[in-house]
Amino acid sequence: MSAALAVADSKEGSSAVAAESVLPPSHALLGIAPTFSSDGLRQVLQTDVGISEYISRDVPPISGIIKQRFTDFLVFEVNQDHQVIHLKSLDMPESSSKKGKGNNEGSSSTAVAETSMAQPQEPVTNAESNTTEELSASTEAKDKDDSTPADTLWNDQFTEKLTPYLSEASIDQLKTMFLEGREPPRVTDSGWGGRLTKTTEDGTEIPDAVKPSEEVDALQSDDTGTRGRNRGGRGDRGGRGGRGGRGRGRGGRQGGEREDHRKVLSEPISSKTDRTSLHQVVRELFGGKLDSETDMSTPAGDDGSRIVIKWSRHGGGRGGGRGGRGGRGDRSDRGNHPPYIHFILQKTNRDTQDALGYLSRTLHVNIKDLAVAGTKDKRGVTVQRVSLRRGNKTVEDVWKSANQSNRRSVQEILSQRGDRGVRIADFNYRKAGLELGMLKGNAFVITLRNVQVENVETLDRAMNSIKHKGFINYYGMQRFGTAAVPTHSIGLAILKSDWHKAVSLILQNRPGEHPEVVAARNAWLVDGNLDRALALMPRRVVAERCILESYKKQGGETRNAMGALSTIPRNLRLMYVHAYQSYVWNAIVSERIRIHGPDKAVPGDLVFESEPATKGRSGENDEMEVDDDAGNEEQVTTEGKGMSSRERKKASKAAYVAPSIKILTEADAHQYSIFDVIMPLPGRDVDYPGGTLGERYREFLRLDGLDPDNFIRKQKEYTLNGSYRKILQIPKDLSWSTLRYTDPDVPLAQADEDKLLGFDPPIVADDGKFLALQINLTLGTAAYATMALREVTKTETSSHFQTGLTQASEDQQFRGVAAGLGDVAELDDDNTEMGVSNTLDS
Repeated sequence: MSAALAVADSKEGSSAVAAESVLPPSHALLGIAPTFSSDGLRQVLQTDVGISEYISRDVPPISGIIKQRFTDFLVFEVNQDHQVIHLKSLDMPESSSKKGKGNNEGSSSTAVAETSMAQPQEPVTNAESNTTEELSASTEAKDKDDSTPADTLWNDQFTEKLTPYLSEASIDQLKTMFLEGREPPRVTDSGWGGRLTKTTEDGTEIPDAVKPSEEVDALQSDDTGTRGRNRGGRGDRGGRGGRGGRGRGRGGRQGGEREDHRKVLSEPISSKTDRTSLHQVVRELFGGKLDSETDMSTPAGDDGSRIVIKWSRHGGGRGGGRGGRGGRGDRSDRGNHPPYIHFILQKTNRDTQDALGYLSRTLHVNIKDLAVAGTKDKRGVTVQRVSLRRGNKTVEDVWKSANQSNRRSVQEILSQRGDRGVRIADFNYRKAGLELGMLKGNAFVITLRNVQVENVETLDRAMNSIKHKGFINYYGMQRFGTAAVPTHSIGLAILKSDWHKAVSLILQNRPGEHPEVVAARNAWLVDGNLDRALALMPRRVVAERCILESYKKQGGETRNAMGALSTIPRNLRLMYVHAYQSYVWNAIVSERIRIHGPDKAVPGDLVFESEPATKGRSGENDEMEVDDDAGNEEQVTTEGKGMSSRERKKASKAAYVAPSIKILTEADAHQYSIFDVIMPLPGRDVDYPGGTLGERYREFLRLDGLDPDNFIRKQKEYTLNGSYRKILQIPKDLSWSTLRYTDPDVPLAQADEDKLLGFDPPIVADDGKFLALQINLTLGTAAYATMALREVTKTETSSHFQTGLTQASEDQQFRGVAAGLGDVAELDDDNTEMGVSNTLDS
């Protein structure tokens, strides 16, 4: 299809979407009219996503502005040992010089271990230790395989098992590719990667002057990591200590290899069973060295989809440098340390995925090698742990790359804020990476500005209300994005398999976006210029870029909307679907509070018969699961390739056991409190409330075109298992105090990085003209701090509303009166681009 026709389709789709409300049909059941701004633009408010009720309606509201400055919203992750995570040292770490076969887990240097590593590390359980030992044994076996002579690597068994699925020519091509080894044959010496190695006898590094610039590396590569990664082909920097240009080793594409375009493409395979069997055969025969995935470069035809086979980015490969030979002199042996590096990330006004994307480019690693325990709010300063599957990198390498030591001095690094609002610190080696859910919650320091309250007694009354009565455990506005096109509307289109509508909603123009994003959208939607749209679209606008890049690969063809959606990172695609679940949950909980009040359990309510013993779909974790059965072809081949064998093994063993749910009756309702009451998120394997509330639940789903009793989808990753979530939350460690200030640009709380840089502490003016309320509290992983604040302020928490409050606030006329009292600069506020913000408070 030509670009002109593609744009015509896009325009037609956009016009169709514009003609009808982007909100789900069930919005009519909320009983509210759509809201428009003074210039006629559609605005999504709390009430549009089911947030309408309060616990303490009898307490007067306390007017205040949320998140006026980024430092007004500080978030600190709480790990599984209930320890609050903070940055402790910005200094460069040093790997332990201890030689031998020890794992050196948790070590980086004596200094770091005693200072920046003072935060106790999470213990590795026996199960994890055993798994790691098994993985190590598997790695050693792979290393032995990698050193096997080429003529013994391929035997008749390979040909026999592949024959049912591949043609003779394809098998010959696959054999040739495999025997060539993981790195492609050298064709020309035009790149630095083919130069001879220069290594001193004591293992000293080559001076930076002769190294290729990291800036050039970044320009020549994308997020996935390609050429020049970590310069592993240069002598003493070879993977696993390999010397000379042979240092490819176990570091995946992080070892300085050339870009590999080799692949083997099957003929179209119509049977899904046959495609799945081929994936399985490839895994069994090549032990993870080769990857297989569905070919997305061309649309699937009537004959079926093609399977593409290529060398794994994470596989061992033949010819890897052998351990120890590059670790001479004072340089520590990279192979003696555990396979993961953990560090602490502080980010300012960046959502988690955006920060990880920036780190992947800065560290020259695949973004799939980075993992977190939970996503954090964008608008604020947040601190959390990150794990990196390190390949052949050391903690020193990571620190230098993250701080761009090739163009900044140590003095500059230790006296200036991190680039792009990102700073990482406190490094240590660990046996295992982080996984979603590996946290207990988050601690918050929240400052409300320009507080208007009748008296101190009213303020204390409001705070004591949430301390003892809690707040409604709504999913906050972050869940639904901050744009005119909410994420739950996209999620509903996906659940209905309306792929073209989902794509149209994602690509649709949004009022108030950053000009460069608007220009990029219009380049495609108006002008049909796909190349220009991609050139203009910022990297941070992930979903839109993925769809446009998919169109580019298909020559401008737009018919395969499902395929284009599948190129969006899986966690982001599922965020859309989860947003719809959250919308329905909010709406039904509001109905429950409106009908029965917030004080006690009543007949028809749901409770756990016994509290779930393990993490899962109990509602205590905000990670709502979808069906990840091994039979799912796409999950096995596309998502599985980014998982370690330990993760695959754990996922395959994690059999879900549904919690035992009780529907309360007149006879036993008095035995439970309101804090025991739970509400299901829509999906299979869940019970709905009894009585009229259960019928209302089903009415919402039916009106949106969904079957309440069938959430199984042909695309199994969109099969919703459902979940349970407690309807009320009580914060822990709640305390509050009042402060006076005059200049709204002066911070009233300080981020960890600024403390370590020695910046002036917050300035509190006892005679200040305005009142601020500072709140300290800790919440579990499933709770939103903005919803706790909402209970106090009784105010709209959407970003555009809070931005309006800031602009109209009386304190804005005093901006800058305290200039020169300290370094109070922040990143440029991007209120104008508060688009789809797929981030959570947990």
